[in-house]
Amino acid sequence: MFNTMVMVAENIFHFRNEQVQSLLLDMGQQRSTGALFSLIVDRLSLFENISLARIWLLKDADICPECELRDECRSQKECLHLVASAGESVHDPQADWTRLDGAHKRFPLGARKVGHIAATGTPVIVKSITRDSKWILDPDWARKEGIRGFAGQPMSYHGKVMGVLAVFSKSPIEQPALDILSIITNHATAALVNARAFEKIEELKKRLEAENDYLREELANTVSYGGFVGQSPMLKRIIRQIDLVAGTDASVLVLGESGTGKELVARELHQRSARKDKPLVKVNCASIPKDLFSSEFFGHVKGAFTGALSDRTGKFGAAHKGTLFLDEIGEIPLEQQAHLLRVLQEGEYERVGEENTRKVDVRIIAATNKDLKKEVEAGRFREDLYFRLNVFPIDVPPLRERGEDVALLANHFLRKSLTEMNRSVFKFSDEQLGMLAGYAWPGNIRELQNIVERFAITSGSDSSVLNIGNREAGKAPKSFDESVPNMDNQVITEEQMVRLQISNIERALKLCHGKIYGPDGAAKVLGLKPTTLATRIKKFRIVKS
Repeated sequence: MFNTMVMVAENIFHFRNEQVQSLLLDMGQQRSTGALFSLIVDRLSLFENISLARIWLLKDADICPECELRDECRSQKECLHLVASAGESVHDPQADWTRLDGAHKRFPLGARKVGHIAATGTPVIVKSITRDSKWILDPDWARKEGIRGFAGQPMSYHGKVMGVLAVFSKSPIEQPALDILSIITNHATAALVNARAFEKIEELKKRLEAENDYLREELANTVSYGGFVGQSPMLKRIIRQIDLVAGTDASVLVLGESGTGKELVARELHQRSARKDKPLVKVNCASIPKDLFSSEFFGHVKGAFTGALSDRTGKFGAAHKGTLFLDEIGEIPLEQQAHLLRVLQEGEYERVGEENTRKVDVRIIAATNKDLKKEVEAGRFREDLYFRLNVFPIDVPPLRERGEDVALLANHFLRKSLTEMNRSVFKFSDEQLGMLAGYAWPGNIRELQNIVERFAITSGSDSSVLNIGNREAGKAPKSFDESVPNMDNQVITEEQMVRLQISNIERALKLCHGKIYGPDGAAKVLGLKPTTLATRIKKFRIVKS
């Protein structure tokens, strides 16, 4: 039966049995919709009596304000997008019929013959344009190109129209040719469903690979900031804030100096949320070059630009259904902030080099050590993006304001480091903890961890030193003179400050056996120039023991 139809149709479209069967077979082997559409229209346009072959696909409306047919659109929610076109003009050799951005790039449902086919699910056949031209908008174009027939078939799957396949013929269209076109359209629809399924599988596979890559990278680079170690009121306030907002999808803006543990807050927000089983993807915004911003955040397709050797998922794609942590958000260039704002507001984006709009479900947590309000006032940060991010701010205090937590954090890091080194675990002495508590910690928790790890490495040797800032100490120094009050959160008089300075110099001199100069001298321990220390010893009339 099939062979008979092809033999009859061969006299009309010059369909040949082997060509049709080859097309049907090749359609079933396609794994991407783009390759499938190109294959269909390219092969159909090669048949002698077909001038033009086109495919429109039903998608969400996207260009309603500038669409030439917007007045004929009923809902402006979805329309037919031209996704493939092939043919050759006999009237104008310079005409490019493969373009997808011409006057017929969109058709509203119900509008013109293509829209009618999709809206009704029934084909439109013009067997002879000379006898019936009601469906032909431009009869003069058809006359110049020698087009005498038109056939448009709905691409329907389980009763749902997915698109339209249409051809313009140089000969009148008879029933056998229509039967062949119907068979090709049915196979094209089935191939489209399969190709979409393969694309979905490939997308999920790449997303899983991307998630695994990110997780491996995060595991390799994860640095423990002590967890929520401490008992200060400020730390308890942060934990309460996390408990309040973690279970929601609200955007969170984490504020604080570098090294305070903003990433830890982001991790806890993710772990205590309903998205905890999905990826937490970290983006260091300051490290992304401006010209790679779109590719890094939204991904790209192979060949989109020089160096794009393969498809890239992008950070938003990898974080789908999970959490995206935008660290150092204040470093994003102003001209790139609009792209970020759009995906935060609309939940959709396009990969570089791809027209398809992708939906994404991502919870945003941003962090910065900048004052974004001042950045907005200075014109370096978009106000609308700031308000979009600053739904629930969490301010992480510097370590110098968490004096109660220094000892707990220091011993936590020491225990962790010694355990990893397979060494006996011990704690800092009270004198050493006093030395740690008296330091301002400009590098915050990250600096504390580095100092403790360095001390743990040398703890098994006789030359073990606790180096804080530019100061070094071996065994614990003597405690402060009891006449000097504890400095935490208190103001001391000038006389007390002098006594503290004298006591500190005396301890350093005793520790160094009265030596001032050299790598093991008191000046090195105190972080002073030897000449400065000598001047102070003379000024305060300190006697070297």
